[in-house]
Amino acid sequence: MNSATPGVPQVPLLDDDTIAFGEEDNANKQFVHPYIVFFHLIFRSSAIVVYILCGWFSDSFIASFVLVILLLSADFWTVKNISGRLLVGLRWWNYVDDDGKSHWVFESKQNRVNRNESRLFWLGLILCPMIWSGFFIICLFGLKFKWMLLVLIALTLTGANLYGYVKCKFGAKENLKSATTDFVKKQILQNATSFMFTQPAPPTTSNTGVV
Repeated sequence: MNSATPGVPQVPLLDDDTIAFGEEDNANKQFVHPYIVFFHLIFRSSAIVVYILCGWFSDSFIASFVLVILLLSADFWTVKNISGRLLVGLRWWNYVDDDGKSHWVFESKQNRVNRNESRLFWLGLILCPMIWSGFFIICLFGLKFKWMLLVLIALTLTGANLYGYVKCKFGAKENLKSATTDFVKKQILQNATSFMFTQPAPPTTSNTGVV
């Protein structure tokens, strides 16, 4: 785990009999975790479908609001705790230290990832916030403020997972690049300083006389 924090106890996401984080074998199959892929897509797509069609089947805003929120919550939990870990080897989480300060941890271990699962994971992760953004624009110009609240909740939940996993995937590489650049700069500065300010050693004199 690239971003594990020293001194913080690591709590497994699932039970002890599950596969260790990042050690899932992708083999040479089309889908290694077909059920996980299904649930990764079904909750978020169902929330969008229910939002679009809820007016056709019910006139109750409260019932539609609660149903969409339940689907969004199930999607958020599934993507954050299960599908990201198993499909792309990424995980993000938060903890609060003894001083009450919140810390965000982004972990990445992508040595064994199925390409088909990875594509579907990122497709669903990116596409759904874009769709909810379109709904937000429609609500804004249509002055549908009560539905705008639901859309904002959907954007918050789906956007949080998108930000977390993008940070997991690219954050570690950026930190490594920054650390490497700082190290090279430090070495060049030290060598230049040593070359400019180090006094040359005086020449040694010979005690032998001329015959």
